Amino acid sequence: MEIFNSLEAVPRAFGPSAVAIGKFDGVHAGHRRMIAELLAYSSSAGLLATAITFDRHPLSIIRPTECPVALVSNSQKIDLLAATGLDATLMLPFDRDLSELSPEDFVRAVLVDALHASHVIVGADFRFGNRGAGTTESLAGLGATYGFTVQIIDDVVAVSEDEPHRRASSTWVRELLTSGDVAHAASVLGALPTIRAEVVHGAQRGRELGYPTANLSPQIEGFVPADGVYAAWLSVGGAKYGAAVSIGNNPTFDGVPDKQVEAHVLDQTLDLYGATVDVSFVEYIRPMNRFSGVDALVAQMNADEKRIREILGYPPAAGKP
Repeated sequence: MEIFNSLEAVPRAFGPSAVAIGKFDGVHAGHRRMIAELLAYSSSAGLLATAITFDRHPLSIIRPTECPVALVSNSQKIDLLAATGLDATLMLPFDRDLSELSPEDFVRAVLVDALHASHVIVGADFRFGNRGAGTTESLAGLGATYGFTVQIIDDVVAVSEDEPHRRASSTWVRELLTSGDVAHAASVLGALPTIRAEVVHGAQRGRELGYPTANLSPQIEGFVPADGVYAAWLSVGGAKYGAAVSIGNNPTFDGVPDKQVEAHVLDQTLDLYGATVDVSFVEYIRPMNRFSGVDALVAQMNADEKRIREILGYPPAAGKP
């Protein structure tokens, strides 16, 4: 997938293209439906399948106090978009100048002059241009003027027993991750919720307890779920390993930072210091609790590991109850 980080980076000969426009935060099920439609159309019409997204949430410029926490970093977003099979992504720097473009100026500069768009796909709630003045109806009108067609994608309803008719959205995913419901978040995303960070040196308490852990740097990419213990996969260097992951300050010990993320890799002894790893959450196991002592903590960790092995399909641990 080609990646363009500005309009100036797009080659003059690029296109013709079919384009999907969105924030693509998390690349959830609704986004995936849009991209699937884009790929199908571009394949049949001989166009380059291209996504337009932004390097930050527009609210960070327009109304900073209302801007939500991103589900993924820009590098994670690019990886997710690339995995869908797109030909190209244009990640526009969302700054004050871009926010003040009129709808027609946006269309002319981005869709027409840069990408030579023949077909444009957007969600039903799409707004664009200064103060969100552009709507799907005005986009269709501009398409008639500048020679591209417009396709509107209806909301995608995600599976939920509690809210069976709720549309897939980044807001919903944030709510689920904030409550620790990573399994439900995965169903809305269409992929496991994942964070990325460098492994750094920690206090090595886990090693002393028989559970060595990879401690993630506080500079974490992606949305960190609620405090607790999780079944997860840890990916590094093209390999994937089952892991027991804890998030929180581990109240049994003093001095552990808030939102510390530690991953115990099952059945492996790996030197991960300095490596950047992805941690993909599968299922919530339990909250972070304060234990009466080390023995009680280790007993609970053994129970956690047993359950996590069952969830991930790992054999029982040798020599552990």
